[in-house]
Amino acid sequence: MAKITETFRNIFKIHELRQRIIYTLALLIIVRLVAHVTLPGIDAALLSESTRNQTSDNLFGLYDLFVGGAFHNAAIFALGIMPYISSSIIIQLLGAVIPYFQKLQQEGEDGRKKITQLTRYGTVLIAALQAWGVTIKLIATNVQGVPVVPMGVQGFSWTLSTVLILTSGTIFMMWLGEQITDKGIGNGISLIIFIGIIDRFPFALLDEYQLINQGTRSIIIEIIIFALMILIIAGVVLVTQGTRRIPVQYAKRVVGRKVYGGVTQYIPLRVNTAGVMPIIFAQSIMFIPSTVLSFFPNNEVLQNVSRYFAYNSPVYSVMYAVMIIFFTYFYTAIAFNPKDVADSMKKQGGFIPGIRPGKQTSEFIDNILTKITLPGSFFLAIIAILPAFVSNWGVSSRFSQFFGGTSLLIVVGVALDTLQQIESHLLMRHYDGFMKSGKLKARR
Repeated sequence: MAKITETFRNIFKIHELRQRIIYTLALLIIVRLVAHVTLPGIDAALLSESTRNQTSDNLFGLYDLFVGGAFHNAAIFALGIMPYISSSIIIQLLGAVIPYFQKLQQEGEDGRKKITQLTRYGTVLIAALQAWGVTIKLIATNVQGVPVVPMGVQGFSWTLSTVLILTSGTIFMMWLGEQITDKGIGNGISLIIFIGIIDRFPFALLDEYQLINQGTRSIIIEIIIFALMILIIAGVVLVTQGTRRIPVQYAKRVVGRKVYGGVTQYIPLRVNTAGVMPIIFAQSIMFIPSTVLSFFPNNEVLQNVSRYFAYNSPVYSVMYAVMIIFFTYFYTAIAFNPKDVADSMKKQGGFIPGIRPGKQTSEFIDNILTKITLPGSFFLAIIAILPAFVSNWGVSSRFSQFFGGTSLLIVVGVALDTLQQIESHLLMRHYDGFMKSGKLKARR
């Protein structure tokens, strides 16, 4: 405890680091404040009444978790940064199948700037389409026959202005994220999602407190639940940071009187190369049937089918887990190309002991990557379906989201990455970081 206190003191001794942290916190506060500013023309009291008894175990509840309640509040930042994330995913996928985007990815800094610009254009388009969908949902929302958007307000002008406001809110949030990345600490886009998820945590704790207060839950059971949550977080940290290192020997080269090479380096292969992307892909697809079926509330046959796609359904959990395993391998193949690594090693005169350079090296790396990805994909699948099982044990729907799924992986991943950046600033100025040894320092 004394070491952690001393580390925090050292953080504020470094002027640049102190300024970066304050700047980051200031912009994140702006994000949270605007998330509570309701769109013009909406009856805020009726909106609050219409969302009072809604649960978070559906598509809109999950989206609301990522934007920190802004969607629930019909706020200016209701779309959050998710259109930017969607645009980034699309551009990445296009880079795997379209030569033009592949060429951009190989052009270095100039290619990266063009990809960033295309991602921004895609963000505007996706945000505008989603904003239009939000206006349709708001117009259809009513409380005992009284619409949330008054009849006198509804019309083309209100729809157009709301689309412009929501799209501008997403663009402004994207700009804030870029400013945090450039002038603050950590990845700005990730921190905006992180702070949105964390913002919902006090409300989740309040739900649990009310269960204890009502006598529905004993304090002993609550302690067991929190202990389980801590174990799950520890498991997430271990798996997301786990790597398998492959030794690479670089042959000696003699040029005149100088000797080059002859050293051993390591290729770190992560157990979870795909990160949180497989869960995002699978989740997006799994919500499609339920969303489509919700447009036919009076069709008995389709409503019976929709039960199989319910959040707590065993069929849903099995299909969800299988899709996550598939997308883990799919995204790993996009993010890490063993052939490129083998070719790069061959050009630099490197080789894996006992393995011939070229094709055999590529096959060897691919074989190891396939083996270590399997347990990583199973772990992702278990973490993703865990909230559904936890909610069946009587845990509130908001609190169960913090037991797994995308939210837990994002919170842990962003927290570790931000701590690593702070640690780098401390060590550059000869201060001790948060850890003198271990994975956090080793991965720096």
